[in-house]
Amino acid sequence: MRPEDPRGIRGAIGLMEANKKSAPRPRVREASFEDYPQIASLECRYGLEAKASEEWRHLWINNPVYAELRGDWPIGWVLESEDRRIVGYLGNIPLGYQFQGRKLVAAATYAWVVDSPYRSYSILLPDRYFDQTSADVYLSTTVNPQSSKAFSIFNSSPVPVGAWDRAAFWITNHQGFASSWIAMQAPSLGGFLSYPLSAALWTTDLLAGRVLGGGGKPMEVEPCADFDGRFDAFWEVLRKRNSHLLLGVRTREALAWHFKYAILKEAVWILTVTHASELAAYAIFCRQDNPRFGLKRMRLIDFQALDGSRALLLPMLAWALKRCRQEGIHMLEHLGFCPRRDGYKDLRPRRRRLPSWLYFYKARDRSLAQSLASPEVWNPSWFDGDASL
Repeated sequence: MRPEDPRGIRGAIGLMEANKKSAPRPRVREASFEDYPQIASLECRYGLEAKASEEWRHLWINNPVYAELRGDWPIGWVLESEDRRIVGYLGNIPLGYQFQGRKLVAAATYAWVVDSPYRSYSILLPDRYFDQTSADVYLSTTVNPQSSKAFSIFNSSPVPVGAWDRAAFWITNHQGFASSWIAMQAPSLGGFLSYPLSAALWTTDLLAGRVLGGGGKPMEVEPCADFDGRFDAFWEVLRKRNSHLLLGVRTREALAWHFKYAILKEAVWILTVTHASELAAYAIFCRQDNPRFGLKRMRLIDFQALDGSRALLLPMLAWALKRCRQEGIHMLEHLGFCPRRDGYKDLRPRRRRLPSWLYFYKARDRSLAQSLASPEVWNPSWFDGDASL
């Protein structure tokens, strides 16, 4: 256990033991690739999307950082019951970052899930996660209201930049969006109300100037099917110009690993703007649907520009909005936006509040923690952590 932990994890575990409704205390151990069938079954039982075995293993086996660590990295931890059933899981993905000329390893949480009778022992999993010493920084970018309380016990803090409890979005198929909203918020009303709701949303967007999109020059934007050699050259310039920022590594190899299955599923748009045959900026959009409610959703995952401005984001968003409408996608969304920085008022996005702050971090050593406390060293996006893996 960490001696600096002021909240007393031992005491919290003691309270678990005292809870008569709890199942017998499970054993905590490192996860292995052989655990996949039970982990996937547990995820499905609680509404998480379980990846196919090959895609799940890809998170580590083909991960450039995992390869550099030569396997000296736990892929996660499981809770195991007395009859050796896996009743809890927390994945642990290594990611490369750079900051002030240093190479850092970030540990990203992934798919924290615990069977109901063992929920009071959930904290045993992040206890192992925060106790690992191979990571320089701990990143959690898909935190929900329940897990945010647990992360606070371990002194993990909300990232100090961006609105990670809000989303900016545009409706690009009003009928489809209305149907999914009713399925989510008022399923008892039935689908027949989707038509008047769709008309009301369309009228509101028309009056607000959202329907046509506008705000950019889509002809400047070029889509590409994969990450080519230009991305390595782009990354070299980007990291040198932004050495003061905490940046996830965006080499061609890292990007190809990160988005391999999104590309195979044709669920990603890679947009570029070129000046003199070299990349000036790129944006990555990925499908992140909500199948439960029939919602077709595209999200902005990452945007980077060599000049550091957000001006080229506008034509890329305009291009993506047009493509969403053509393909019948219901909405385009940007999570963690920074109202003062992103500057896309011309596109007049809607806003929605999220159930919790999504992005938490913790640095392992004190000097790094002091540096990361400043908003000026952050450039967070949905590329960080496991949010788009």
